[in-house]
Amino acid sequence: MILAELNQEQTENLNHMTAILPIGATEVHGNHLPVGTDIFLAENVAKKLELRLGTENALLLPVISYGQVWSLEKAPGSVHIPEDILSEYIYYIGKSVINMGIKKLAIVNSHVGNLGAIKTAARKLSVDNSIKTYYFTYPGSEKVIQEVCEAPAPHKGYFHACEIETSYMLYLCPDKVDMTKAICQYPEFPEEFDYTPIKWTDLMKTAVLGDATKATAEKGQKIIEASIDRMAKILMEDSK
Repeated sequence: MILAELNQEQTENLNHMTAILPIGATEVHGNHLPVGTDIFLAENVAKKLELRLGTENALLLPVISYGQVWSLEKAPGSVHIPEDILSEYIYYIGKSVINMGIKKLAIVNSHVGNLGAIKTAARKLSVDNSIKTYYFTYPGSEKVIQEVCEAPAPHKGYFHACEIETSYMLYLCPDKVDMTKAICQYPEFPEEFDYTPIKWTDLMKTAVLGDATKATAEKGQKIIEASIDRMAKILMEDSK
């Protein structure tokens, strides 16, 4: 069920549902992917999760289109929301979900930079135990990524517009991908990168971190579907 499509009367009996909140970001993803990549991924993964849970059991909320993109905020096309503001925004969405009588909120996140804000909001929402909040950023994907991806990881903690993310887009939104502009790029990370803040725009002109040329829709399907399986299993087991 999609909240934005309901009328007032239809919103009065939603207390049995799991609310699904997709959150992405608006930031550059090289020249082969659009700045709305994280938005499109969050929306489509959340929609798949809604269908897997059953439209009678899941309420899909409108996507949050802006996120914390400090690393790429200086790149034209990126829109950065500071973490404290983003966290409060998510928190008040959660409070509105509580007002609907809903007891379970699943945040489907497609952008790693949002994690700090999401966790802070979830902790605040848990204070009075009136709602249980889950936050998912492609859970269950690690093993499949290791099995299907060919290119080495660009960094132990980060990837961006690479084989993985481009494969997601080829599976979920192929019409928004231009593989003729896909590149392979492995920026050199300075030794202090893991110990002090360094913007990605200081390391690379084109926002690609890894090998996008190795991406395929088949890889994307295997990873995304494994993640959907994992999220659905967690949420359905909690309903028993």
